Amino acid sequence: MTERCRERNAGLPDSIDDCCPCGCERQAWDALRDVGAIHIRLVPGFVLDTKLEPGARVVTFANGVVAREVIIDIDDTKMRVAWSASGGRLSHHNASAQVFPEAGGSRIVWIADLLPNEMRAPIEAMITEGMAAMKRTLDKLGNG
Repeated sequence: MTERCRERNAGLPDSIDDCCPCGCERQAWDALRDVGAIHIRLVPGFVLDTKLEPGARVVTFANGVVAREVIIDIDDTKMRVAWSASGGRLSHHNASAQVFPEAGGSRIVWIADLLPNEMRAPIEAMITEGMAAMKRTLDKLGNG
């Protein structure tokens, strides 16, 4: 991002995106849409526990972070889950993960918008780690 863009976007949410190739789109979507079992079915090791609450989930990450994530949408047609979280060092966080079919499999794209911008590096590191866990898990499903 150029310095001029940084100045113009000062105070606006920083955006992070990442993707991973994975096997069968239906298996990937089935694991992603199961928002209360991501610690078992999607990102074991990265997420240690997930507890459902009305309209939300409480996620315990392996690095010790505990986040309450409001589930915004689970869209079976678009194969997309959207959620938001705030608190701790984040004043704003919304994210989505979506499965896209591709020749020979599919890919999952995870996008997050957050404030303050100083949180970009630690959240980006968590997303990178989460995508690696997701790929390992979904690759096992595809080979199983």
